[in-house]
Amino acid sequence: MSNPANSGLYDEQIEYAAQRLIEGGLVAFPTETVYGLGADAENPVAVQGIYTAKGRPSNHPLIVHVHPEADLSYWVSRVPEQAEKLMAAFWPGPLTLILPRHPRIPDAVSGGQATIGIRCPSHPVAQALLRRMAALKPSGQAGVAAPSANKFGAVSPTQAQHVAAEFPELNAEQLYILAAGDAQVGIESTIVDVSRIDQGVGPVLLRPGHITVAMLSQVLGVEPLMPDQQAPQVSGSLKAHYAPHTELALFDANQVEQLREQIQQSGEPQAVLAFPALAPFVAPNLAWYVCADEAERYAQLLYATLRRLDQGQYQKIWIQACPNTPAWLAVNDRLGRAAAAFEQ
Repeated sequence: MSNPANSGLYDEQIEYAAQRLIEGGLVAFPTETVYGLGADAENPVAVQGIYTAKGRPSNHPLIVHVHPEADLSYWVSRVPEQAEKLMAAFWPGPLTLILPRHPRIPDAVSGGQATIGIRCPSHPVAQALLRRMAALKPSGQAGVAAPSANKFGAVSPTQAQHVAAEFPELNAEQLYILAAGDAQVGIESTIVDVSRIDQGVGPVLLRPGHITVAMLSQVLGVEPLMPDQQAPQVSGSLKAHYAPHTELALFDANQVEQLREQIQQSGEPQAVLAFPALAPFVAPNLAWYVCADEAERYAQLLYATLRRLDQGQYQKIWIQACPNTPAWLAVNDRLGRAAAAFEQ
């Protein structure tokens, strides 16, 4: 199982996972962004299982994953022109669109909202799973509701072993993990609201991700708006999110001297994650780590790095602030929310 690009290697696991989903079970599966915790989007009882396992508030919406040949009109009541442009450019891929939910789709997946988040993942194993599930459904349509496969508010998993570590209380009968290598993007999908186009609002960027503002603007012809008070609630929009168990704080390069003194005075084990250009300092209670200095690679490694640091028995993790440029928007979003979890 070392080559996820060839989904044929996973036929037996995919068949079993699809059957589990049809029967109302939970399946963790790989996407190009992170591993998702999936259930049949049309089964409210199964969807509730996601909320229960994650400890997720029931009014916090999920994202429904569909395969490339899916009939979108089965899931949504209308698709505006701007949404069609974005799908043509970025699907399959790490882009979630917020659209008006079709009345046939249970509101459990949307946290009671009239909208629904839809994404078509590019990971070949995820696509094969969705296609097989569709073949087993009488309607021929299949959607898997799947937030990230972690406890609510915690660091998202980019490896199958992260999922297993996150849910030690669930046995294989309660949660099947379809393992297929590491997630290649490493952070959650970009989310764009196109549900209010007919009201003259949007498109609106609700969560930054691998699909950047510049990429969206090039396709749309206009820059997407920033979130407003009437925007639908979406995954990952809370102020505090993506947080490790260990306290985390950000620092600027011009704060190094103060940081050195604070760490030395604490006397307790602490870790610093810094860019290669920052000269490391030495303290007996300090572990110094170097991060990638390119935004895409940083994002790819971010969650695995946070999990590794979380296991280091440190009292606190210090992370050097990333550049305040468009290329780093998604990474800054994740780090800012992670640090917010520990702010007084």
